[in-house]
Amino acid sequence: MGLRQIYRYLMAAASIAGVVYLFVISFGGIRQFDLGKFSILFENLFLSVVSAYLLFFLALLVLRYAMLILYSFMEHLEYMMKRRQEPENNFHDEASLPMITLVVPAYNEGPVIQPALRSLLLLDYPNYEILVIDDGSSDDTYEKALAVAREDHQVTIRVITKKNGGKADALNTGMSAARGEFILNMDGDTKLSRNTLRVCIRHFDDPRVGAVAGNVKVLNRENLLTRVQALEYVEGLAMARKAQSFMRAVNIIPGPLGMFRKSVLQQAGGYDHDTFAEDCDLTLKLLMRGWHIAYEPTAVAWVETPSRLLDLLKQRYRWTRGILQATRKHSSALWNPRRAGINFFILWYMLFEGIMWPFSTVLGNLFFVYVGLQYGVVIFLFYWWLQLTILDIVAATYCVIVEEEDPSLIFYAVVFRLFYITIIDISKVFATIEEWRGTAMTWGKLQREGKL
Repeated sequence: MGLRQIYRYLMAAASIAGVVYLFVISFGGIRQFDLGKFSILFENLFLSVVSAYLLFFLALLVLRYAMLILYSFMEHLEYMMKRRQEPENNFHDEASLPMITLVVPAYNEGPVIQPALRSLLLLDYPNYEILVIDDGSSDDTYEKALAVAREDHQVTIRVITKKNGGKADALNTGMSAARGEFILNMDGDTKLSRNTLRVCIRHFDDPRVGAVAGNVKVLNRENLLTRVQALEYVEGLAMARKAQSFMRAVNIIPGPLGMFRKSVLQQAGGYDHDTFAEDCDLTLKLLMRGWHIAYEPTAVAWVETPSRLLDLLKQRYRWTRGILQATRKHSSALWNPRRAGINFFILWYMLFEGIMWPFSTVLGNLFFVYVGLQYGVVIFLFYWWLQLTILDIVAATYCVIVEEEDPSLIFYAVVFRLFYITIIDISKVFATIEEWRGTAMTWGKLQREGKL
């Protein structure tokens, strides 16, 4: 069932309600039926329905937070126990470590490509190469990458330039040209923690693991907007991936850091070009094929996030539409739980976060503003905000402790709920509506400021 079908059902329900209303007016008699009382009755009914829905949504939200904290904590305990029981390196010696190819797709990454590449030369791993795919950049990305490649390094750096075809095409080019049996895909603006390759490769001792997702964190914590995003990445992304990893079913391998078996990538056909969230689409393709996807919290990708509101909204708009596109591609799993297995729950969870959550928070804000102005009970709006803020503070406190993050991030939970998430949710609502309408869109690349 697509969004258009849901829309038709809603329109059908509205039509039935209209017929019932006309029936009451026509056959009940205007004299015997007080339209004023009916409008009051209708308004009360509407307010009751919305109130009941918001209570239902709040219950789901509390359940969501509780489950994520529970499963992420269980994953954390399991992870710590495994690391205590096994040696630092699962392989017997350095010579047996498999080769890894780091694929760096780059399009107009001139301000950041050189520091990003030089940081990759410092990784603690004896057997890897760096493969830069210049996707037809119009700036000096290719020349700057080539200059680093020509320097004297122990690590091989190869630079391939091609006609612009999009990130998915660049990653597929890297997959074809990679010499390693494992591939780490990343972004051109990403800085990896030194231990990334060693800690990720250990997960592939399990033959069922097809890919490993890394931990993405914000590097440029320079203003209020980027600091709130730093909290969002820790609370909204890391906690969710850690909980999903307990079931080996991470639903999105992040673009800045994802390691794959090359054979698995090839079997899946690489990245597709028909969504604006190629990383989410590929992850779902792997899950649908039965592969496990793990999460490695100590493999950190430091990224530059938008420092201006307009850039942030463009990014989240694209993310939302891309995730909806990827979900629609695999929507058959939504209606076949027996065959889809855990993928059934993954897709419904994605729809909850992508559609129901933003629509419900926007609806809740509008509802309580209306009730406050109409009935003089503005305190309800404060209670609504307070309940959501308490959830954010609890989750933020837990995540900061587990991630050993900056404790000051906890205080940004208030700012996060006060204005940040409302603006983001409005952007998501518009993105959902325009995706349903089929409105054309472009990639909307973030302009890097070179802060790596």
